[in-house]
Amino acid sequence: MKPHLLNRHRPGRCSAASRLTAGILAFAVACGTPDRSATHADQPWTQWRGAGAAGVALGEGFPTTWSAGEGIVWKLADPGVGSSTPILQGDRVLMTSGVDHQNRLLCIDATSGSQIWSARLGTDRGGKHRKASGANSSAVTDGTLTFAYFRSGDLGCVDTDGNVRWQKNLQDSFGEDTLWWDLGTSPILTDNAVVVAVMQSGPSYLVAFDKQTGKLLWRTDRMLDAPEEAAHSYSTPVRVQIGDTRAIAVLGADHLTLHAESDGRELARVGGFNPTGQRFFRSIASPAVSGEMILCPYARGSTLTGIRLPDLLAGKGEAAVAWFRDDLGSDVPTPAALDGSFFVCTDKGEAVCLDAETGKTRWQVSLPRSRHAYSSSPLVAGAHLYLTREDATTFVVGPISSAQPQLVATNQVDDDSLNTVASLVPVGADLLLRSRQFLYRITRP
Repeated sequence: MKPHLLNRHRPGRCSAASRLTAGILAFAVACGTPDRSATHADQPWTQWRGAGAAGVALGEGFPTTWSAGEGIVWKLADPGVGSSTPILQGDRVLMTSGVDHQNRLLCIDATSGSQIWSARLGTDRGGKHRKASGANSSAVTDGTLTFAYFRSGDLGCVDTDGNVRWQKNLQDSFGEDTLWWDLGTSPILTDNAVVVAVMQSGPSYLVAFDKQTGKLLWRTDRMLDAPEEAAHSYSTPVRVQIGDTRAIAVLGADHLTLHAESDGRELARVGGFNPTGQRFFRSIASPAVSGEMILCPYARGSTLTGIRLPDLLAGKGEAAVAWFRDDLGSDVPTPAALDGSFFVCTDKGEAVCLDAETGKTRWQVSLPRSRHAYSSSPLVAGAHLYLTREDATTFVVGPISSAQPQLVATNQVDDDSLNTVASLVPVGADLLLRSRQFLYRITRP
């Protein structure tokens, strides 16, 4: 495969002078919150949403303007169909795709855009929804081993040479997929395990396998009282550190739950996200963490809830809710988090910065209206916020530290494919954009 080489209270708006809240430093560091002093060489984009699942690119100097004929280092045609966001393993790009009816993990040289290897991990089941595929989930890597998960239920471990170390099918082991739509959750890593959340109408659970051997370490049920489609979740768990406790935070089925990394047992839960029992409140956007606060998007983009993690772990339940908004939300894009702020992209293109502690709006920018929605998650890179629409158009807003950022640029690529749902990924000082048909490396013109 050759690339094309080219050149509970409702907070409102707070004052512009509001200081960004950093949170408790030790907690932030333990959670892997991105450090602004780090360089591009430290870019740990080894999982969905990068370090701390925060959606933040380290360093400065990222491209803010590009076009079909300017700023494109290379353009690589996807050999199959996939919607997953790529990850990085050193100078390699890893992404999943359904190729010739096979689940494939593709390894691509980030410098040249050429394919290094392709590993088969089961049979591609394809997708039901026009935006999706059988390869929606991002892979995750510890730098040596990479783990990929597919709609077929196949979970596999691949080494740096593309050899499959182990493979298993979760649906064969624990029950068939009952999701109404296509798989969306991505696997995450703990120190010794790869963890997958399965949240659906049938058997819902968290399961952990030994990274080296694929041996089952633990499995815990997560059957909660949520009606019909509300029991379905496509969100990705987030690893959190709360004091001395390492936990996995999981959003879905009208609840946020905390689970022990060691054995998956439930440590705490909070409900109340669906008080009227709406049947169709499935979860797509994942939670985001800033300091002690975890942000939970819910109700098909109608609500945002800020929860204080230490209070939740202490068993305070709904009393752990620090703030609630029903005038703003994000159904599909997962918010980004940096310096005590959450950055939200609504499905219709409102870019909003919130104070993580209070939920108050710091600033808001309306993007140009279009018939196209937003499924990609926002990226904070340098001084700017990047938001990619489903037609592969990327809007750049900034500077994010100003009282009222502006729309800096509108960037398009020569690509007539719709349904771009993968999120931007930093590679060095450049960016990776995956549309429905191509993978692009973008640099400063």
